[in-house]
Amino acid sequence: MSWEENVRKVVPYTPGEQPKIKNIIKLNTNENPYPPSPLVYRAYEEICLEDYRKYPDPTCSGLVEAIASFYGVDKDNVFVGVGSDDVLAMAFLTFFNSDKPILFPDITYSFYDVWADLYRIPYRQIPLKDDFTIEPGDYFGENGGVVIANPNAPTGVKLPLDAIEEIIKNNSDVVVIVDEAYVDFGAETALPLIDKYDNLLVVRTYSKSRSLAGLRIGYAFGSKKLIKYLSDDKFSFNSYTMNMPSLTLGAASMRDKEYFEETTAKVVATREKTKKELKALGFEFGDSATNFIFARHPQKPGKEIFDYLRSHDIIVRRFDKPERISEYLRISVGTDEEMDKLISVLKECLGN
Repeated sequence: MSWEENVRKVVPYTPGEQPKIKNIIKLNTNENPYPPSPLVYRAYEEICLEDYRKYPDPTCSGLVEAIASFYGVDKDNVFVGVGSDDVLAMAFLTFFNSDKPILFPDITYSFYDVWADLYRIPYRQIPLKDDFTIEPGDYFGENGGVVIANPNAPTGVKLPLDAIEEIIKNNSDVVVIVDEAYVDFGAETALPLIDKYDNLLVVRTYSKSRSLAGLRIGYAFGSKKLIKYLSDDKFSFNSYTMNMPSLTLGAASMRDKEYFEETTAKVVATREKTKKELKALGFEFGDSATNFIFARHPQKPGKEIFDYLRSHDIIVRRFDKPERISEYLRISVGTDEEMDKLISVLKECLGN
């Protein structure tokens, strides 16, 4: 018998490329093109390095209180972690422990099936409709839990809040996770529903709308009972998950509502402008409510466009699998200047 027979083997998630070369237009990982809030810079200058010899606050109280204050909820309704990936992974471990399969779309954030495989959670992927939308009724019936990204990734399509509520209402005996990584760019949040449904967990991130992907801060909202269960498992896994800079700078960012609203509005405006320009070039895509556009061109293979852009120092994201989306490119929304350059190169690629 080999020791390898007892190894927990999984096929890992493949993150977007983080190229080392300079002077590229990076539109492949949905980062915010604008810098963090000025309050973050100010808080950074006040950090005392002497404090680093101590452990950080395990309760993350300053960050939790800042989040709770911004969204008008009780601090006991808030959970934080090292990016929303950490929050989601802990939620899978905590809440999905039955023999019944959890449900999530066949085209969605590709970490969901990785966590399910890692934790030996049975799952079933529900096909999206031809227009990449979710049919709520597909998620009714017996299951071990439900995970919905809204707006969805990589498609960018949002589901109306009443449809989300239908899914939650018809799954009262399991936990429903609504992953709202991109909600700040145009979808309606399910946050108000946590007071109505104690089985709902709403997950957010600082990586997109708050320009702090490098700090790795994620958070979630739920009923006090739900958050307590999640926190108990977190403290049984690792008490000190958040580092001091993340706690300090994350709280500072959350206090700057004006800057947050200004930068998200700029991204949305650039997205809408880019949609019109892509449509004029013949691209096809759903109505994105995110900081990216998931598009294909009916006359030009996705791989060919992807390679042409890369040869001109523009990086976007392309997925080989599933085959249904292999012709699509996921294009992050950058600054107006970056998107103007993208459109210019696409015109060359298409011979316009």
